[in-house]
Amino acid sequence: MRYRSTLAVFGVFFCVAVFMAPALCCLSKEYATTDMQCCPMCHEGTVVRRDCTRQLGTRCIPCVDGTFMNQPNGLTKCFPCTPCDQGPGLFAQQGCTVTKDTVCDVVRGYFCKTYMDETGCSLAQKHTSCDPGHRIKRPGTSRTDTVCESCPPAYFSLEGVNCTVWTTCSETEVKVEEGHASRDVVCGAASRNHYGLIAALILLALVLGITGGLLSKKTSEPSD
Repeated sequence: MRYRSTLAVFGVFFCVAVFMAPALCCLSKEYATTDMQCCPMCHEGTVVRRDCTRQLGTRCIPCVDGTFMNQPNGLTKCFPCTPCDQGPGLFAQQGCTVTKDTVCDVVRGYFCKTYMDETGCSLAQKHTSCDPGHRIKRPGTSRTDTVCESCPPAYFSLEGVNCTVWTTCSETEVKVEEGHASRDVVCGAASRNHYGLIAALILLALVLGITGGLLSKKTSEPSD
């Protein structure tokens, strides 16, 4: 024990002799005062009220509400707790204590854009909404934004969620409007005039075919 004490005294003497400042030789659990003395640090949750003297150790006081201290220190003021209402989309997952800061997380529909540390979020942003003509490729999470992609050919999306294949008009319908990425094909009922025109064209084609066949046959017959 006497051997260790001798080494400690020798170490302090050597440090002071070389650096000419005792504060530069403070131990890991000590802090340097303004008059270049070394005092024991205060524990987590407390800060310095009065520096140590030769007769008394460091006097510490606890952090008040709304503040915290998460490390041994020689400070005179605690850190202010982080509020989770600095912007929309945040809520307090863990309240602030005298030894730990508030842990903020994001509400549903938002993702964390800026991290305060490994667990807390300081800035949240609302998930991106995909535009019409697009669909959700990867839904947003609390840590990532939504990823959108365009609908493939012959598909459409009205609300930017899923893509649906274009409607195929039935035999009794006609295509009124072409479809595109954000709108479906528009079909309409075929009118009677439309059917009459089709029937007339078919009849004309038959007449022309028969007439052409007769003329061809007459031309090929040998003359007397």
